[in-house]
Amino acid sequence: MTARQALSEGRRFLLRRRRDVLRLAAWSLLESAHTFLGGYGVARALDDGFLAGRTDVGLLWLAVAAAGTLLGGLAVRGVFAGLAGLVEPLRDGLVRRAVAQALATAVADPARAESAAGAAAVSRLTHQTEIARDSFAGLVLTARSFVFTALGALLGMATLEPALTLVVLPPLLLGLGLFLATLAPMAAVQRAFLDTDEALSDRVGAVGAGLRDVVACGGERHVAADVRQLVEAEARLSRRLARWAAVRTLALGAAGRLPVVALLAATPWLLRGGVTTGALLGAVTYLVQALLPALDALMTAFGTAGTRLLVVLDRFLDEPAEPPAPAHAPVKRPPILLRRVPPAAELRGVTFAYGPGARPVLDGLDLVVEPGEHLAVVGPSGIGKSTLTALLAGLLAPTAGTVAVTGAPALLPQRAYVFTGTVLDNLRYLRPDATPDQVRRAVEALGLAPLVRRLGGPDAVIDPGRLSHGERQRLALGRAYLAPAPLLLLDEATCHLDPDTEEHAERALAARPGALVVVAHRIPSAVRADRVLVLDGDRAQCAPHDELLTRSRLYRDLVGLWHPDAA
Repeated sequence: MTARQALSEGRRFLLRRRRDVLRLAAWSLLESAHTFLGGYGVARALDDGFLAGRTDVGLLWLAVAAAGTLLGGLAVRGVFAGLAGLVEPLRDGLVRRAVAQALATAVADPARAESAAGAAAVSRLTHQTEIARDSFAGLVLTARSFVFTALGALLGMATLEPALTLVVLPPLLLGLGLFLATLAPMAAVQRAFLDTDEALSDRVGAVGAGLRDVVACGGERHVAADVRQLVEAEARLSRRLARWAAVRTLALGAAGRLPVVALLAATPWLLRGGVTTGALLGAVTYLVQALLPALDALMTAFGTAGTRLLVVLDRFLDEPAEPPAPAHAPVKRPPILLRRVPPAAELRGVTFAYGPGARPVLDGLDLVVEPGEHLAVVGPSGIGKSTLTALLAGLLAPTAGTVAVTGAPALLPQRAYVFTGTVLDNLRYLRPDATPDQVRRAVEALGLAPLVRRLGGPDAVIDPGRLSHGERQRLALGRAYLAPAPLLLLDEATCHLDPDTEEHAERALAARPGALVVVAHRIPSAVRADRVLVLDGDRAQCAPHDELLTRSRLYRDLVGLWHPDAA
């Protein structure tokens, strides 16, 4: 929004509330009377009272000036009461517009409404509406105060001696002009600063939400460089704002000090022209106690609240931008180590600790996962099962040893990721080019047909907030079935499913091409696997279920806790 557009919108807003504006002006006239009586009373007290040897008259005029102060206090009380009639309708209108923009965005692109655009809508509805309300209230108060204070002061000086106005007015207008010249460029810098700040907030929020994907895809350096550019841009704009603030301070000094300097410099000429001592003192009173403080407040308000209001209103008056076309194709990370005739995964002497002085979670682990193998991982809580899947997925790098993985693995964590989009988009997230026949086979293999029908069919848009944890996990399992990954890693990815559904899903995933590694939270998952890896502190044993029952006491204990007869 340009300054001209802002003035046009503001004029229409004020015209619709003429009654409130007139009420505010009426109270402000009392403030003009307070300003007028302040300087005029001092001048008359000096000329007609003290300098004329009539102390009683001088004291009477000072009492009149004091009465003007009481009148000003009454005026301020009425001004604040009348201000609500302008400020509150503005805030209500902005809230309605923010809600309308958010609804328009939600209808146009539900996924965008949930992400960065949704965060921007919440910011408009809460933080930015309050900024606009407070800034508008401050501008109205200071602009009204300056106009009516200047009216009272200039009228008082003209009443005392018209030559006083001729001396004071030119430097005052010069300083005001210099200040007004800084508003447009400062508003442009302020707008760029807020745009960059919003972009930085959105980017940091997006990176935080997809941090595991960023690490898995090896995009740390690219993301860090992208965020660093925004940080550096915001720092540059902050320095530009500081420079314009310095120029504004110079303008304030010119407007606030030059009239006093001009009055003092013209004093001999004014005295020779017949201007009385009381009139000069009254003019100084008008400048120092009324006009210059009001001018200081006006410049400060327009330099800070004015630019903030202009930029914030820009966000409310802009129409929501067209949402970009969604891109659901994931970025795949190259494998850690490629082999010509590899197993699905191989770990050699792998040690991992969360910090230089921390105790290793895994210590010297050797493991080979063959192509097409179904491996279950069991062990006490906190023993390192999730750490192992993170190492295989490339989310973590080993402290020592090597991890070799063929192709790009797919990791399904306990908290399934489902986004706002169609059912088909969610299923094809890891394989955007999947054919309808491939999708149908995945739905049939995992028994997802009733769920898909309940959600409204493949083309129905999903609201993730309305899905249960189990429904999210089932959709994620369908996505994993379609994935071309030669290694599937399930880190308690079926913990919200009932045992029968879990068994059906694991058998279907084990039957697809590729290896399957399951962090088991139920012992039947281990019984179904080709081999079971038992993590037990510094020791790790890997063998079929029946063999582990005779070799591993920990495994027998785990089986016994689940099914005493089997143990």
